[in-house]
Amino acid sequence: MAVTLSDSARDRIRGYLDADPKALGLRFGVTRNGCSGWGYKVDMAREQAADDVVFDADGVRIYVDAVSLPQVDGTRIDFAQQGLNAQFTFDNPNVTGGCGCGSSFTTDAGK
Repeated sequence: MAVTLSDSARDRIRGYLDADPKALGLRFGVTRNGCSGWGYKVDMAREQAADDVVFDADGVRIYVDAVSLPQVDGTRIDFAQQGLNAQFTFDNPNVTGGCGCGSSFTTDAGK
């Protein structure tokens, strides 16, 4: 599988990369968070770790660490803008549940 980007997410991330020449690509993963277990972490990748898996989405590199990979493999990242609101969204086939506030999720891989 892979982590993929919608066209709008890819364009938005390219804008961030153009503004930050030291960034290698997008760092995408999870961290223990909230009441359900996992929360997404998204940042610009400044270096490649030895355990990173790197996906290419039409020239945008996505760096995922080995701990995060089982929780996010297969995720499609999208970017939506409605009026003044803009956000990245994650369609993650591994999610088996989430908390009521929407800040964290569970996966079978995270047990």
